[in-house]
Amino acid sequence: MSNARTNDQDRAREHGAVHTRTDARLGRFALRPVDPAGDAELLHGWVTHPKSVYWLMQEATLTDVEREFMAIAASEHHDAFLGLHEGEPRFLMERYDPAHVELKGLYEAQPGDVGMHFLCAPTDTPLHGFTLAVITTVMDMLFVDPHTRRVVVEPDVRNTAVHALNEAVGFRVERTIAKPEKNAYLSMCTREQFEAARATLDSRDAPGGTKSR
Repeated sequence: MSNARTNDQDRAREHGAVHTRTDARLGRFALRPVDPAGDAELLHGWVTHPKSVYWLMQEATLTDVEREFMAIAASEHHDAFLGLHEGEPRFLMERYDPAHVELKGLYEAQPGDVGMHFLCAPTDTPLHGFTLAVITTVMDMLFVDPHTRRVVVEPDVRNTAVHALNEAVGFRVERTIAKPEKNAYLSMCTREQFEAARATLDSRDAPGGTKSR
């Protein structure tokens, strides 16, 4: 099969994409809105997997998952996107207004704040650098909006893997906050912090650059 035909097929699977990014090492990433009915079975398998414990939906039924994403789709302060890698579903991202969702009353929201969650599909054959490429793609999408000044996250304090990823793309921990479901590190990343972090990552991936391990 020709490369041109393969590219056409990838783009067909990306129909409805609201953002795309090509990673220098791992290829093409895209995000499209979640279809609550059509994607529910796929997402149910992801969010209930033991590796997705920090998503807090381990006991969810298929109906629970469909209802959850229907509620998100109906919300004016929350939306969800299915992430594709080379045309195949590989991750999930939620974007929310932290003044109204998740962090309401827990911090002093500023104009231009955007909240975010992301989840990579569980796999037994992980691809080196994939999660970093995913969070970079997610941040790239959020900052494409000129109104976004700062991304705000609240990961579980025990989730050491995501703390390292957050730091790599520019997040800084502000403080620990107590939420009903967890203790979390309230963390922020400005546009300038993300751009500086991405420049550092790009220099490591450039020919002759220093490779991280």
